[in-house]
Amino acid sequence: MKASAHIHTVATLSLAALAIFPSCDSGKKEKNVNTPEMTVNVAKPQTDSIVLSKTYPAFLLADRDAAVVARVTGYITAKHYEDGTLVKEGTPLFSIESTTYRSQLAEAQSRLESAKANHEYCQKQFEAMKKALESDAVSKMDVIQAESNLRQSEAEIKSAQAAVTTADMMLGYCTVRAPFTGRISSPEVVVGDYVAGEGSPVKVTTIYDDRTILTILSVEDSRYIQIADAMKRGLIDYKHVPVSFGDSIIGTYTGELDYASPAVQKGTGTVTLRLLVDNHEGELKSGMYANVDLPYEVEPRAMLIKDAAIGTDQLGKYVYVVNDSNKVVYTPIETGDIYHDTLRIVNSGLNPTDRYVTQALLKVRDGMTVKPISISN
Repeated sequence: MKASAHIHTVATLSLAALAIFPSCDSGKKEKNVNTPEMTVNVAKPQTDSIVLSKTYPAFLLADRDAAVVARVTGYITAKHYEDGTLVKEGTPLFSIESTTYRSQLAEAQSRLESAKANHEYCQKQFEAMKKALESDAVSKMDVIQAESNLRQSEAEIKSAQAAVTTADMMLGYCTVRAPFTGRISSPEVVVGDYVAGEGSPVKVTTIYDDRTILTILSVEDSRYIQIADAMKRGLIDYKHVPVSFGDSIIGTYTGELDYASPAVQKGTGTVTLRLLVDNHEGELKSGMYANVDLPYEVEPRAMLIKDAAIGTDQLGKYVYVVNDSNKVVYTPIETGDIYHDTLRIVNSGLNPTDRYVTQALLKVRDGMTVKPISISN
């Protein structure tokens, strides 16, 4: 009887404990029922006609640049320009001592005058010989010799004239002039330096015609095919291609595509392109680096979504779509190129009316019920 009473007492206490403390499972189910739905931002794909472009690094070159050289021998006697300034074609840049070349010109001119005087004498002699031959006062051989002397005197005049031209040209080289209009660099010689330019031209400075700047870049051969096709069909304006310089230059520049290399570089599989940029502010310099936003294709009806909304797994690209029941649906998609850095073209997998989740992808799961809030792209 005592054992039976003890068992009954324990059972009564156990039932009482169960009544006081509800089970853990019951509490969890109650908590799940009361959990609010997650709020997510959703948007519909944007459909538009767009021009696709890609940014390529480029470097700048002056339209023309040339080494200015001394072509005579002597001491530099003067410098006539300020470093870095814009000089016009023909502007004197340096003077080289000219005494020797003035003497050579004077000597050549003297020889020319002598040759002219000799030619005048030979001309008169020849005329006299011809008249004398008519009266048999001289032989025919005397006339032939006189004519030969005349022809030789004519040749001497031509030779003397050439010597004068050469001497005058060499004297002209004693003033080193700008070969074309451009911006001149600092000199590589100073007043008092001796240059032996007559033996081999000596570089004295460099001039840059940078009123038009050449912007050089390389693109993939496949990309070039797209560009060539767009140009042929007149789909894209390649006369105003955007060229930027980061934070170093604030001004807005565009360039005209005017050249493509005739061959693909074998090592890189790229084609070299050239843009002409009007250096209207004079602030662009040869050797600078730039970025070219090069258009290459037109998509007449592109479907665009935020690139940040796209996930990647072993099956490829996907987005989360919220259906009419506000449930999340895992949706595989096929994507295309990026547009304006933040949007991505969707080639297949989405409809224009689909609502896709734009953020918080790590917290969203397939089949989850959510509270969508519509936003614009």
